[in-house]
Amino acid sequence: MTCAACSARLEKVLRRQSGVAEASVNLASERAEIAFDPAGNSIDALMAAVAGAGFSATVPDPEADPAEAEAKQAREARHDRLLILAAALLTLPLAAPMLLEPFGLKASLPGWGQLVLATPVQFVIGRRFLSGAWASLKGGAGNMDVLVVMGTLAAYGLSVWHLFAGPPQFYFEASAVVITLVLLGKTLETRARRSAAAAIRALMALRPETARVERDGALVEVPAHRVRPGEVVVIRPGERAAVDGLVLEGNSAFDESLLTGESLPVEKGPGDQVIGGSINGAGLLRVETRAVGATSTLGRIIHLVESAQASKAPVQRLVDRISAVFVPVVAGVALLTFLAWWLLGHDPVQAFNAAVSVLVIACPCALGLATPTAIMVGTGTAARHGILIKDAQALEQAHRVGAMLLDKTGTLTEGRPAVVALAAIDGDEAGVLTLAASAQLGSEHPLGRAVLAAAEARALRLTPPSAFTGLPGFGLSADVAGRALLLGNARLMRERGVDIAALTAAAEGWEADGRTVMWLAADGVLRGALAVSDPVRATAAAAVAGLRAMAVRTVMVTGDNARAAAAVGQALGIDAVRAEVLPQDKAAEVARLKAEGLVVAMVGDGVNDAPALAAADIGIAMGTGTDVAMQTAGITLMRGDPALLPAALSISRATYNKIRQNLFWAFFYNVVALPLAAGGFLSPTLAGAAMAFSSVSVVSNSLLLRRWRR
Repeated sequence: MTCAACSARLEKVLRRQSGVAEASVNLASERAEIAFDPAGNSIDALMAAVAGAGFSATVPDPEADPAEAEAKQAREARHDRLLILAAALLTLPLAAPMLLEPFGLKASLPGWGQLVLATPVQFVIGRRFLSGAWASLKGGAGNMDVLVVMGTLAAYGLSVWHLFAGPPQFYFEASAVVITLVLLGKTLETRARRSAAAAIRALMALRPETARVERDGALVEVPAHRVRPGEVVVIRPGERAAVDGLVLEGNSAFDESLLTGESLPVEKGPGDQVIGGSINGAGLLRVETRAVGATSTLGRIIHLVESAQASKAPVQRLVDRISAVFVPVVAGVALLTFLAWWLLGHDPVQAFNAAVSVLVIACPCALGLATPTAIMVGTGTAARHGILIKDAQALEQAHRVGAMLLDKTGTLTEGRPAVVALAAIDGDEAGVLTLAASAQLGSEHPLGRAVLAAAEARALRLTPPSAFTGLPGFGLSADVAGRALLLGNARLMRERGVDIAALTAAAEGWEADGRTVMWLAADGVLRGALAVSDPVRATAAAAVAGLRAMAVRTVMVTGDNARAAAAVGQALGIDAVRAEVLPQDKAAEVARLKAEGLVVAMVGDGVNDAPALAAADIGIAMGTGTDVAMQTAGITLMRGDPALLPAALSISRATYNKIRQNLFWAFFYNVVALPLAAGGFLSPTLAGAAMAFSSVSVVSNSLLLRRWRR
């Protein structure tokens, strides 16, 4: 594809195919994403439709060797450089008279000499424009190649006619210079676009080609994508992990910076998770494989970044509509320009030059590249800092966020609570902890794990529950050794008619210190209470301050009691606190803020946050949380660091500003350039240079996003 008209044309063709629900074609990444019903169509038929439109397509290979792709691109770049060098050497003698004239020097080649030099530039070096134009017209549309070919062929053809029929009025230098400059511009543009895609190539380069697997008592080296879940992989010091897995033996520190943005090495020991693509430190590890290839963390990151880079921002729809009619409109303007000059009695040469300038200078390339290149660089830069943006729509929404809802546990706090105090009605604290831990056996809730850890530390003997019911937003009920237990918040006790007055004073003291209180009742009678402390994350206060500096209202929503929530909220400087909130009420809080006209972001890490993440304008999931939260969210933070929250909004705002700058300059260029060309103020040569510059400037402006820092 050479310009936005190509991608717009391909989208139309694909959407017209049977069974296709949606198709999005991205000019910058040269990828199409198609949603279709396999019962009504096939990938082969879709590729045939692309071929019918004058293009070719292949299905991306997720296991393809990045080094091979790099080598292919390097060969193409060398070929392009040789073409430009040949074009420049052939064009320079043609352009020499024009370059020497300001110095009072006159020199010109005879017509036959100009024909000999201009012909290979027009038909050999410029063949890519001819074949692109022919394919586009055969597919029933026009693109940038059509405009370039119309302009240069007109100049070349008229020169040949004058050579044989006279008078000796030649435009060979105009056709040759335009092709050389446009070719130079496209080569620079391609180079810049490859720089824009550098982030995805860097991620792909993290995938090791081989892994050492324990098979039949021996250590075997196999291709990384052939390792199966459950197999044991050995990772030597200094090597990249080939798979996601759990450490069975060994201790080491892993560099995860390219995956999560975390600059410091992360300590790993038995039971800890290793991420494929991270670099092992000084230890030798045996790791049980959990995921590999496309299902691994790195595979999912690559897929997310690729999807985001291939997606289209809503603002792109306007550009697509303009691009679809751009070429025929420009051709019409060129014809009107020629007729106007000629009918007004001007020299036909002037009329011709003005018409050719209009054809050459008007190009939808800059318009087509304005949005996707900014998105490619922005999402790539974000990924490098541990911020995964799902698609262009999430990016566009994030820059307008006016309110952010923050879950407490696991988002603002570490998510690793511990039991710090106990109280028993009869003084038997060990008995209270035994019952509470027995009820929690098998629980994955952070508070449940805290209770079980406390029981394990005291070496208490636990009894598995014979019945268990989770009560979201309240706690749980369980039958243990014939006793009906209730374990949860004060709200649960009130609803079940349990009198908690005996321990209220102690509980209020704990809550004032920001601790969460869990009440235990057996057979309808209060037995005791446990205080659980979940330390606030070190960067949470700075994150909230950063959001406030960006004029974003912060609201903490939690199922915790009001006193503990208020203590955390006050310590962090949160604007508003909503405590004792049930999961469904979090979504209602989102709706309330949206009703105020605010664009709302919801930040969470658990299954109970998924409804609110989906209801918000933009959901942000902490990467340390559950897969459900990550799949529902528009943005995922690869590590549990609240400081990434203002950073995510910052990169979104920076990217959207680049999109607006690019679109402004692309539109401004065409609004100014077309009248200048039609008015005869620009020669075809200058028009070709301006057209090449417009595309390169837009891509280069997008590349400035790579300088973004948190």
